[in-house]
Amino acid sequence: MTAFALTRPTFRAPAPLPVLACATVALAPVEGYLTAVQGQLGKLAPALLTVAWLAVRVGQRKFPRATPLHAALALLAVVLAATAAWHSAGPFTAEYTVRWLPFLVVTAVLADVAGREVPIRWLLLAAAAGATVAGAGALVSLIADGQARASGPQPDPNDLAYFLVAAVPLLVAVRARTFATAIAGVVLVAGAAATFSRGGALGLAAAAGWLLARRVLPWRLVAATAAAVVALGLGTLLVAGPHLARAVQEKSFIAASNVDTRELRWQAAARMVTAHPVLGVGPGGFREQYAAESHNAEIDEQTPVAHNMYLEVAAELGLPGFALFAGVVGVAAVASERAVRRAGPGPRRTEAVAIQASLLAVLVTSTFLSEQYYLPLWSLAALAVAAETRVRREGEGSADAGAARHQ
Repeated sequence: MTAFALTRPTFRAPAPLPVLACATVALAPVEGYLTAVQGQLGKLAPALLTVAWLAVRVGQRKFPRATPLHAALALLAVVLAATAAWHSAGPFTAEYTVRWLPFLVVTAVLADVAGREVPIRWLLLAAAAGATVAGAGALVSLIADGQARASGPQPDPNDLAYFLVAAVPLLVAVRARTFATAIAGVVLVAGAAATFSRGGALGLAAAAGWLLARRVLPWRLVAATAAAVVALGLGTLLVAGPHLARAVQEKSFIAASNVDTRELRWQAAARMVTAHPVLGVGPGGFREQYAAESHNAEIDEQTPVAHNMYLEVAAELGLPGFALFAGVVGVAAVASERAVRRAGPGPRRTEAVAIQASLLAVLVTSTFLSEQYYLPLWSLAALAVAAETRVRREGEGSADAGAARHQ
């Protein structure tokens, strides 16, 4: 019996697990390109990651340690199921319920694999690499394709800006300042600028301010990036001046209209929260009820999104659902700050601060956009919890090693 136990091979995580985790975060910004090839192709990497993760954990007979993040995700899934069942007759309920659930699962999976097998730095760089490809696509769509606002792989330029500004802080996790890193930073910032997204600009400013305040981003690097973006803008102006002038004019024309329509939608969402505080109007219910709730304020837009993640979640899932959704963000914020304080100077602290800055960019940008159906928010929450797990385990390992040396 003992001999068998000694010779029995141990179960090891297959190589595809880290690959699939990195692919999941890297391909999210360019999902539009994948969808153009095949409608479900963008969902392949997360699905394979979940299956591989289940196979590994069953083989190891080891399951994730319960954390506040798991509790918040599980309770949010319960509330989601309850409000979806209550509003099952809604035309968008099934579609949006199916959109919600994979994010809850993938968040739990990423938190587990990033806390164990997959280095957090790999995932941060994979997300930044995928966003850089999307940023390059944004510049191509603006300059070569003649779009008034860059959209690249995303149908909406504002959604593209969301991905790009969330990725910029992740570049500080690169431990060696290389030319490729500098180019990626310029592409991300220039691509975000090419979307003419004001929410994206505010999110980028908030992230940069946080990185500077936590002293992981040198002022000279900010100045160099700004100078490179200005130089790129001037070069583009010389090559495609009339086109850019038209884009700026069109953006200025619709800016005032956007302010008015968003105010209408926010007011409608607030009324839905007041009228349905417990179970909301159901997943996708904002789109269904907007025309009636706004008294047909937008004749040409009957089923829009709220353009505010917080109001839309509260309107659709009710106040309990919104509290749990906010709880996911709160858990991530607390975990990342614990990681920063426990790590001390070094790469672990830099990674945790990069996650914080990226999450801040996401939260600021989502004040003007409905971004609960995109991966950055969820993956950053997972990585924040994983960062704390890694720092805590490394601290415990160092303590154990120190105790062993003194015995």
